[in-house]
Amino acid sequence: MTEVYRPVGGKLLTRHFYFMGVLALIAGYFLVRRFVFGIGAVSNLSDGFPWGLWITYDVVVGTALACGGYAMAILVYVFHRGQFHPMIRAALLTSVFGYTLAGVSIVVDVGRYWQIYNVFRPGYLNLNSVMIEVALCVTSYVIVLWIEFSPAILEAMKANRLLRLMRHILFFFIGVGILLPTMHQSSLGSLLIIAGYKVHPLWQSNLIPLLFLITAVAMGYGMVVFESLYASVQLGRRLETTMLARVGAIIPWLLIAWLVLRIGDLAFAGKLGLLLQPGVEPLLFAAEVALFVYASVILLDPHRRVRPNALFWSALAVVLGGALYRFDAFLIAYNPGPGWHYFPAVGELMITLGFFAIGIMAYLFFVKKTPVLSANP
Repeated sequence: MTEVYRPVGGKLLTRHFYFMGVLALIAGYFLVRRFVFGIGAVSNLSDGFPWGLWITYDVVVGTALACGGYAMAILVYVFHRGQFHPMIRAALLTSVFGYTLAGVSIVVDVGRYWQIYNVFRPGYLNLNSVMIEVALCVTSYVIVLWIEFSPAILEAMKANRLLRLMRHILFFFIGVGILLPTMHQSSLGSLLIIAGYKVHPLWQSNLIPLLFLITAVAMGYGMVVFESLYASVQLGRRLETTMLARVGAIIPWLLIAWLVLRIGDLAFAGKLGLLLQPGVEPLLFAAEVALFVYASVILLDPHRRVRPNALFWSALAVVLGGALYRFDAFLIAYNPGPGWHYFPAVGELMITLGFFAIGIMAYLFFVKKTPVLSANP
């Protein structure tokens, strides 16, 4: 049976929407300064810290938060769990804007942005580069996500002929859409292997590509739960507690796998003693583990995970734990050497907040104006 989706409807220009619009306008001001006066006019990036808040949050963390579509596609199309199909469009929507904004942030972060097209010129390709693999995969995945989401737009436009055509070829893009994140999420971890000694030993590991991939899938499911609860409360929809509890039941096994690999790798490499040394790094490591253990304990209990409050806090713990792990690995536990220091400038912070606000505004527009959410949650 074909799933039925409907626009939520209702007033779009609410106080919430206007507030996000103000944040977007402030970000626009700093973006103009960045592109007119150069990247140094709005950021504290340097030769020691060429990657700062924009790459760490908008790309490294943001794409993992946007893995809901990828995670649900694995569940629905690889493991044939068709009962979760009503949640696929909402998950895809968060992925569409998460990855699109990540792509835009890369343009903002690149110093000579007017030459970024060289990434796609065959003569400039370095096929041995991890960064080129990430760049090409992310770019391709943004295009694939918009194609996967296009049936919702075509339904809203009543373009029935194009819609029928898209439904006949969509299986190909679904397959590619599962392959691409598997490649670039693990490759984001590979970037840290290349950084070598600059990454603190508690995070530097040959297993980090696998650890990044696991956290991406776990964060994707966490965002699916979080987004559904948000939509239900903010848009006056019935809670999808039963289905969310089934999604939540998958998450702890991913977290347990991550914990076993993470701690086992440290033990095998003889690094557990680093956890007893003074400094902020052992505390950050403990915070990551604590958030994942907290979420696992709640979600392993079938009686607790059917409660909306428990689902909300456990999903938030998964998202925060994964985000902290990636922030630690790419920024906080990264040390390029003596004399280099970094803290985001006001411009960096406001542009990041602006991208976040634009994502929320786009989400509200599409769920209210296009058939994204299931008609019978």
